[in-house]
Amino acid sequence: MSNQIYPCLWFDGQAKAAANFYCSIFSNSSILQESPIVTHFEIEGKKIMALDGGPMFKINPSISLFVTCTSEAEIEDIWYKLIVGGSAMMPLDKYPWSEKYGWLVDQFGMTWQLILDELPAGRQKIVPLLLFVGKQFGHAQQAIKDYSAIFQNSQILHLELYPEENPFKGNLMFGRFSLNNTQIAAMDGPGEHHFEFNEGISLVVECESQEEIDHYWDSLTKEGSESQCGWLRDKYGVSWQIIPGMLGELMSEPHKGERVMNALLKMKKLDIAALQGA
Repeated sequence: MSNQIYPCLWFDGQAKAAANFYCSIFSNSSILQESPIVTHFEIEGKKIMALDGGPMFKINPSISLFVTCTSEAEIEDIWYKLIVGGSAMMPLDKYPWSEKYGWLVDQFGMTWQLILDELPAGRQKIVPLLLFVGKQFGHAQQAIKDYSAIFQNSQILHLELYPEENPFKGNLMFGRFSLNNTQIAAMDGPGEHHFEFNEGISLVVECESQEEIDHYWDSLTKEGSESQCGWLRDKYGVSWQIIPGMLGELMSEPHKGERVMNALLKMKKLDIAALQGA
């Protein structure tokens, strides 16, 4: 199995504006593909989908984008550009875990965590970070193990637990793992939080075959729930989109895209043969 995994950010009419804003801030960035409701873009080698889905769901801090910066000049430049029209959740400052770190929400509602650190070979500069809070607090380690068992070419890269003297000892303070060469971070967030995983940010899995779609769909919906159009929620509440990698191509074909969309809207798990035959 080979697939690409990347985050999808849900907006209400601001997808293109958000994509352009992010590309203006980060190096090695570009708009990859645009349609009336979806903009695919890339920042620092990380593919991201911006979706104009309407007012139904809103982005919240349960999944943020975690950015490793290698100099004070870089972290300050990115921070002060991203925060325009937004606000700080944790000010850019020195903390016990980093000489410089900050957490912000930007003008579009997306949350970012920036940290000053080394970026060794093989570590991805920008990764989605899953924050397990509320009823999901304490489940981060098990989620990493479960995801690693589902995806091939997976690896647990780093697990740092709360120390013995901490009241949250044994829970995950910070972890990194890789699913089919796509790196993701996770942590248990103690305290009271008024958000949880939702469709505001989902993880897209591009599949090459119906066999792959069936595998990921069946594995991730176990103890989870099915939704429409290739969307699902796993048992931790994290939203995923399991789609064929050719979907964009099918939907952009002249005189066929509308029929493909109409067929897709009737599906839960996506059927490649039915989409191709639409």
